[in-house]
Amino acid sequence: MSKTFENFVGGQWVAPTTGEYFDNRNPANHSDLIGRFPSSGIADVQRAVESARRGFELWKRTPAPARGDVLRRVGDLMAARKEEIADLMTREMGKPLAETRGDVQEGIDTAYYAATEGRRLFGHTVPSELANKWAMTMRRPIGVCGLITPFNFPMAIPTWKMFPALLCGNSVVLKPAEDVPHTATVLVEILLAAGLPPEVIQLVHGFGEVVGKALVDHPQVPVISFTGSTETGRLVGETCGRMHKRLSLEMGGKNAQIVLDDADLDLALDGVLWGAFGTTGQRCTATSRLLLQSGIHDAFVQRLADRTMQLRLGDGRVAGTDVGPLVNEAAREKVERYIEIGRAQGATLVCGGARATGGALNNGFFFQPTIFSGVTAGSRLDQEEIFGPVLSVIKVENVDEAFAVNNGVRYGLSSSVYTSNVNVAFRAMQDLDNGITYVNAPTIGAEAHLPFGGVKETGNGHREGGWEVYEFYSETKVGYVDYSGALQRAQIDNY
Repeated sequence: MSKTFENFVGGQWVAPTTGEYFDNRNPANHSDLIGRFPSSGIADVQRAVESARRGFELWKRTPAPARGDVLRRVGDLMAARKEEIADLMTREMGKPLAETRGDVQEGIDTAYYAATEGRRLFGHTVPSELANKWAMTMRRPIGVCGLITPFNFPMAIPTWKMFPALLCGNSVVLKPAEDVPHTATVLVEILLAAGLPPEVIQLVHGFGEVVGKALVDHPQVPVISFTGSTETGRLVGETCGRMHKRLSLEMGGKNAQIVLDDADLDLALDGVLWGAFGTTGQRCTATSRLLLQSGIHDAFVQRLADRTMQLRLGDGRVAGTDVGPLVNEAAREKVERYIEIGRAQGATLVCGGARATGGALNNGFFFQPTIFSGVTAGSRLDQEEIFGPVLSVIKVENVDEAFAVNNGVRYGLSSSVYTSNVNVAFRAMQDLDNGITYVNAPTIGAEAHLPFGGVKETGNGHREGGWEVYEFYSETKVGYVDYSGALQRAQIDNY
């Protein structure tokens, strides 16, 4: 019999006010029911925010180093349960265990990094323009933070958002993707076991159009961090702008790996296989486009096709699996639509292009890793995010054309260039219109201690990770101390 899970609201595990639940199933095996999770409503969000406001009043007065101590314990507990968490995460969203272990490790790294920032929430002391006067800045928490997270990194992305928010003294309401509720439940259990005061964290399961919208609409949630599609992010941004909320958006990508004639082709081949088909292409940083200089184009495409057709599809918990399933049937149907779009626009299907079937594959949402060649700049395969195992190959004649094609999309998250020319490498870091550029490495592989995010329609200027995210989750407070004993007037012409 399947287990029925609950929300964590008001300091306790509780059923949703709606009395409704949804099934969470293994995408590699439809018949494997993980559990039933709350399909929550607006009233559940209201209760969560009320509790989070109480939690904020307590947590903001806890010294930042002590807040960091809690997060250090969180990291310790995650490390002790790493294999267990990786297994349940693979069961829930499909990517192989090697990847979900990395997902957990990213959360561990983020916990330890956040813990050290408890002693590094720096302000500035600066000289005043007036005598006998002290001037300084400090960091202050903001309030309740609403976090809306996607399915593809069920542990890493919630921790990227949550741990800095908590370290800065805020409370949190988490709305995880409905495809990965179990991982979020385990994360909250770990936070509580580490000693986080119960009302500082709230977990509300449910669907984005109900729970996510209620969180974004709530007047007492001054901070929203959203990772998801550009289309949904636009709606979130409209509401947050009207309500004067602080908002971080991390949205789509159409990332290109550029391989030039002078590249190490073996290295580039390994890079594009990992970048395009890791996580079944379900990463915002996935290599969706491959820009090949004409001198190496034909031979490289053939080698790539040969390697791609050797990738092993299957349950990510089975040894030897290279590529897992798509997360749900809607994702697979979207990929199928783009196969037809590619054919209709004249691209050449090199390999893949159909559902993967046979044996156990019939029980899951599997799709063959797919390559199109002859894709033209400006076509839909070049321009639109697919979020699946589909790679579009575009031939370019030179570096300038490669850079122009890379930049000629509405997204600007990640990019990659393979070359042995150091001048081209530095030009790429300067001229490629992306938040992240890799040289001689694939478009995926962010590290927890560096900022993560993009430009153009990928984001709104904020960054996850690294040191910058702590500025997003805190306010700058300026303090002056005048010990002159007399009225001194700043902003007056004292000269």
